[in-house]
Amino acid sequence: MTDYSALPVCEFAFPGPLRDQLVAAVLDGSKTSTTAMLIGYEIDQEDLPVAGLKEVVIDSAGTPVAVIEMTEVRQTRLDDVDLQHAIDEGEGFTTIDQWRAGHEEFWHSQDIRDEMNDLHFTVNDDTILVLQRFRLVSRLPQ
Repeated sequence: MTDYSALPVCEFAFPGPLRDQLVAAVLDGSKTSTTAMLIGYEIDQEDLPVAGLKEVVIDSAGTPVAVIEMTEVRQTRLDDVDLQHAIDEGEGFTTIDQWRAGHEEFWHSQDIRDEMNDLHFTVNDDTILVLQRFRLVSRLPQ
């Protein structure tokens, strides 16, 4: 058994139904990309992920469920996200407009605004995003 305890943790969304949906999509292979806002890394003073980085995916209960490996990381404007990236997020998006509406709803949520410490936080066409592609390395025994 591989030791994954030293790997950084990967959390999709916040604990709850959305995280459960996203983790299930990682585990079934339909989610192979994800998107984060660059400003989130800056606020948290975290290094950006890089290709080759392995992370432990946790579920809503904080239980490690999988190991993923970044295969590509790039930055782009919100208005320049491509359809393949949106599809590969595994959330059922079939158009960029659907993808953007879903993500703006999340990014404009109270949870994100609290995390940003900005009650009026919004994104726009020029918001810089970190687009990440990954592969499932292993499912962890439960």
